[in-house]
Amino acid sequence: MKNKFFYILFAFIFSVASFAQEGKQIKVQSDRTIKDQNRFPGATILAKVDKQVYMQHEGIEIWCDQAIHYGEDKFVKALGNVKMKQGDTIIMTSKYAEYNGNTKFAYASDDVFMETPSNTLRTDTLFFDRLRQQAYYRSGGTVRDSSNTLTSQIGRYFMDRKQYSFNTTVKIVNPENTVDSDRLDYYTENGHAYLYGPSTVKGKESTLYCERGFYDTKVKTGYAIKNAKIDYDKRTVFGDSIFYNSANQFASATNNIRVLDTANNSVITGHYAEVFKEKDSVFITKRALAATLQEKDSIFIHSDTLMVTGKPERRIMNGFYDVRIYKSNMSGKSDSINVDQTTGYTKMIGRPIIWSQRNQMTGDTIKIISDTKTEKLDSLIVYQNAFLAQEDTLKAGYNQVKGQILYGLFKDNELYQVDIDKNTETIFYQRESEGELKLIGINKVLSSSIRLLLNNREIEDVYYYQNVDGTLYREIDLPENARELSGFNWRGDERINSKSDLFRGESPPELTKITGIPLPKDEADFFDEETVKRLEDNKSEGSRLLEQELKDAELKETNEQLDSIPFKKKAKEDLNTEKKKNQKDSINIEH
Repeated sequence: MKNKFFYILFAFIFSVASFAQEGKQIKVQSDRTIKDQNRFPGATILAKVDKQVYMQHEGIEIWCDQAIHYGEDKFVKALGNVKMKQGDTIIMTSKYAEYNGNTKFAYASDDVFMETPSNTLRTDTLFFDRLRQQAYYRSGGTVRDSSNTLTSQIGRYFMDRKQYSFNTTVKIVNPENTVDSDRLDYYTENGHAYLYGPSTVKGKESTLYCERGFYDTKVKTGYAIKNAKIDYDKRTVFGDSIFYNSANQFASATNNIRVLDTANNSVITGHYAEVFKEKDSVFITKRALAATLQEKDSIFIHSDTLMVTGKPERRIMNGFYDVRIYKSNMSGKSDSINVDQTTGYTKMIGRPIIWSQRNQMTGDTIKIISDTKTEKLDSLIVYQNAFLAQEDTLKAGYNQVKGQILYGLFKDNELYQVDIDKNTETIFYQRESEGELKLIGINKVLSSSIRLLLNNREIEDVYYYQNVDGTLYREIDLPENARELSGFNWRGDERINSKSDLFRGESPPELTKITGIPLPKDEADFFDEETVKRLEDNKSEGSRLLEQELKDAELKETNEQLDSIPFKKKAKEDLNTEKKKNQKDSINIEH
């Protein structure tokens, strides 16, 4: 009884093992079966008559016109109109393919086309590892989905996370943009692309560049870091990070911003910027500073916020809140400023003040006019409550001129003439022209208008016009409180004497922390040691896969140049070799 029990148990185990072994076999259906031991020892030749040859193995189905089936090795070579299908996730067609049931590895060549529910892939040669659910090509491929066409020299598809990893000469093309990159990860479900190495996103009116970035191909927005910049019409924006919206032509940049405007030879810096392409405007804040080259001498404008608007030929710049100006021979301050680079007009509003040579000019509004052809200072106008003050040569007091409106003229960027109109008042410290410059007296004059002529930054001549009424006082005869005109306010301690003075009294801005984009996941090679061992340990007669070099193509490393010509050359050689082998393996079923 005991022996009988063990016999039954042994028979059951054997039958289960046999069933399991049988389950691993490749099932075949064919109209015609041929044996040719000379050409294909150990194999059965399967051929189409009415219906294609059909094979099935553990979730994968294969159709073809002809096949060479090695039953013991669980290996099949398929030729002619080959179609492989894995469930409802993968359909692959080619002119040649082979499949190993032991390794669950497929290899296809010659006009390979793979289709998933969301995209298609076309390439010359494709490797498909069913165990790891990964597909790989290294001789150039094209992927298409609903809105994008993606090409690259090397590509790898991770089916579980629906991700392509492209490398070397990567390009995405859609109706709105073209993306070029050295290395790119693309997720097919949401259209997200992660860029690594020198990359560009080129639209109809702009080009974004970075060496690490993210781009959403569906909503057309991107995020760039590492040497990021965006080019518009004659304007380039640099920043530590740049956000880009292609749909509405908007970009924002954060930290260490530079905006180059070649149309007007200007550079604007700051730590946050917004660019609206359709409105031709740039908004910059956080230590905003504009530098414009004028006749080999730059003029610097700093304020809390700067905004540049208008087409390249009609740029207008506005500055708001605590505006400061510096030029080698002039500086100034105001609450706001308007610069029309087409007309050459600069308008300062809100407690404006100009320092030119030793002169301080104030009023309700100041307009500076530059010659647009020579880019030299031409003139200035101070509107309402014009006041000019100059410290006395020996600093005994201040020369002062007051009126309703002031006109100043420049020659070679130096102020040489000042005219003041309407109810003018003056106080001048008159000194001997030579020697110790002894004080002669303090002259107080009322008149309708005044003209001052300056030479070597000093007032040389004064002319009074109409209704002149003046008195020359000895110094001891004029009290201290009478030596200043109404409204006098000497602001010499505020004077901006250098570029660094533009930021005097300001704390450095607190910079935004940039959220980085992680480097690509460090994946094991497609042909890693374990996979290569699996393939070589289960090799079968006539497998073309093992004639291939079971090694990943050399990747184009991030930020490094790699010549892609050898890859293209090798791809062409492999294709020609595959075609010759197809001819060798093909079977004439009529004989």
